Amino acid sequence: MKKRIYVGAGASALIAIVALAVSVSGAIARSGATPLPASSCQAIQNPSGKYLIASDLPLEGSGRTQTIQMGKAISYILKLHGWKAGKYTLAYQSCDDATAQAGKWDSGKCSANANAYAADASLIGFIGTFNSGCAEIEIPILNRAPNGPVGMVSPANTYVGLTHSGPGTAAGEPGKYYPTGKRNYIRIVAADDFQGAADALLTKSLGIKKVYILNDKEAYGLGVASDFRNAAKKIGITIAGFTAWDGKASSYESLAVKIKASKATGVFLGGLICENGGKLIKDLRAGTTAKLLAPDGFTPISADVQGAGGAANNMTVSVAGLPNSQLKSAGKAFVSGFTKATGKSPDPYSVYAAQAAEVIITAIATSNGSRASVAAQLFKTKVTNGILGSFAINANGDTSSNPVTIYVIKGGKATTLKVIVPPVSLVRTA
Repeated sequence: MKKRIYVGAGASALIAIVALAVSVSGAIARSGATPLPASSCQAIQNPSGKYLIASDLPLEGSGRTQTIQMGKAISYILKLHGWKAGKYTLAYQSCDDATAQAGKWDSGKCSANANAYAADASLIGFIGTFNSGCAEIEIPILNRAPNGPVGMVSPANTYVGLTHSGPGTAAGEPGKYYPTGKRNYIRIVAADDFQGAADALLTKSLGIKKVYILNDKEAYGLGVASDFRNAAKKIGITIAGFTAWDGKASSYESLAVKIKASKATGVFLGGLICENGGKLIKDLRAGTTAKLLAPDGFTPISADVQGAGGAANNMTVSVAGLPNSQLKSAGKAFVSGFTKATGKSPDPYSVYAAQAAEVIITAIATSNGSRASVAAQLFKTKVTNGILGSFAINANGDTSSNPVTIYVIKGGKATTLKVIVPPVSLVRTA
């Protein structure tokens, strides 16, 4: 027979308190933020903080060294602020929107993550995403979040249609991403209409009169390729072809033959390096003498450029923003401090991640402590002498600062070639 267990009055009282906490909140009461699921997110930092900030980046796959460093940059800024935004205390979690199987961002993971963020009442702001395709999924979910929308600051999304319409955007953009009618998403990086225009100007300056354009069929890749095409045509460059590459192909020799036959002297690679970009570079270099130009989807630039090896030498890669060497005041201080703290100089997108953290901290500090208020404050962003210099955010959620740096690959390393700020007239064409 089972023994009866008698519990003293003190223990009974403790059990009753725990039971009450569970019945009210569904979990044991916490004094700090509620952690996000461990299946997608790393351990919570400063767990005693009342309000949670999450970042959503692809932490698996070939580009993980870049995105892991971005998370470190966010954490670095939060520590500098003593884990506070005005009177509010903060916690932080770095979350992964990639899968090992895909080796990059995954649509199912993006959806699951966004729903987890929306359901966590302690989450007050969000830094991400890295990939525009993931942003297309997450923005509308967080736009409908309880007591929201949840404010989002992207340090990396460049697809135009996320914030404004234009050539190359899809029907219903950007409105379809904001089902409540309220905007909750801003980006501090130049959109692809600026990057496409900058790359078109670069192409002309290199003496390329005929260019073949490739894209990887994703929102970002097709978008930036379309923006480049429109701007290139505007300044008199002939488009020899516009086609997609298959990220799962075992060879691109036939594509190289087609490009060579077109007599194009330049090839623009609109897409992501993780879409078999290393193999694409090698096969194009072997089959054609055309100059290779790529947007920021071909970062980070590693020693072998993700399998391309020496074939990537002398190709150019454009990245929104200034190079670290041209950052001033707060930007220079961040590069110095972060390098000392981590032992590595920050990647350009880690600089953007740091500025994104500063922006969301300011929005929280000036808010009334609600999700909706933080989102509204993001659109009042006006930074003077910040990490990225001085800029403001407009009603669409776009930044007023839009320099694009062109890097040339030498021996597997990025060397600054020039900084281009395209004229607004050409950007509107893109």
